[in-house]
Amino acid sequence: MLTNYWYIACPSASIRRHPLAVQVLSRNLVLFRTEDGDPAALEDRCAHRGMPLAGGRVNRNALECPYHGWCYDKSGKAVRMPAVPGSDSCLPDASIPAFKCVEQDGYIWVCLEPDPVQELPPAFAHLGEPGWTSFRMYNRFEAPVESCLENFLDCPHATIVHRHWFRTPTNREVRCSIQPLDDGAVARYFDEPREKSLVWSLLTPARGEMQHTDRYIAPSTTRVDYRFAENKRYIVTSFCTAVNDQLTDVYTVISFRYGIWGPLIRLFFEPLSHRIIAQDVSTLKRQHLNLAKHEERSFRIIEQDVLLPHIRRWRRSLATGSQPAGEAEAYDVQIVI
Repeated sequence: MLTNYWYIACPSASIRRHPLAVQVLSRNLVLFRTEDGDPAALEDRCAHRGMPLAGGRVNRNALECPYHGWCYDKSGKAVRMPAVPGSDSCLPDASIPAFKCVEQDGYIWVCLEPDPVQELPPAFAHLGEPGWTSFRMYNRFEAPVESCLENFLDCPHATIVHRHWFRTPTNREVRCSIQPLDDGAVARYFDEPREKSLVWSLLTPARGEMQHTDRYIAPSTTRVDYRFAENKRYIVTSFCTAVNDQLTDVYTVISFRYGIWGPLIRLFFEPLSHRIIAQDVSTLKRQHLNLAKHEERSFRIIEQDVLLPHIRRWRRSLATGSQPAGEAEAYDVQIVI
């Protein structure tokens, strides 16, 4: 099921002294820290009168409702009810749902089921490793999560939407090999041409071998990986959290290995990356605003949409609680970039 995976709810710095309301997979949650600094996630609803707990405060290691002062510990159990005689009196069945919650890589992760597929959340590639330079980005897309996943792994749109910024059309035919995996799928590009663009001028050596792979990791992660000569490399990892059916929060870490030049490259590459992803935010917003105006909302899928069929198959299977069935053999597609 989609609900038994880990999702980023917010950056760690977003919850300090005060509780925070978030939405994950259309579920309204409240995040807070205990007095020990541990993060906790509860349903954002007091069992007494349904008041949102995010407007309350942390009181003696419990989250206090702003209406009648009921207090809940991180397990969701009501531990204090001020109006009931006895300072720590509470009803034995007064509790609200609590969710698994961990802090990792500077983010608060939640799982909506008691038994996650993985014990701990996945890691961002090479974040914090010696020899690597990294920076983070956050964006809210006014689009479903599936559209975001497909967009991040779609080469053809980059020559149109990001023309001269990230890619420039070369009209060259490139072989792409798609390999289904036991956790998604990967696309490998061969003999990809060097392009004239700001990103490629900054990061791409003029000569030498280049390897490019795009990978979808179910249910909602993308990874774009470029390897160059002299052990140079950059990787874009994006974890997507569906806020609801029409909104997606995307947490991205870009890590690159360029030796002593890494910090200097970051000065130019980071603002450039923000500009490029802002173009995608705008594009997907316009796409889905337009789809809402029309009765026909289905998409035409062509073979050059190399990873979209795998994204759809995986997510539809997981939504019904099953693993996708499909061919394990790799296959090739010719694509003009």
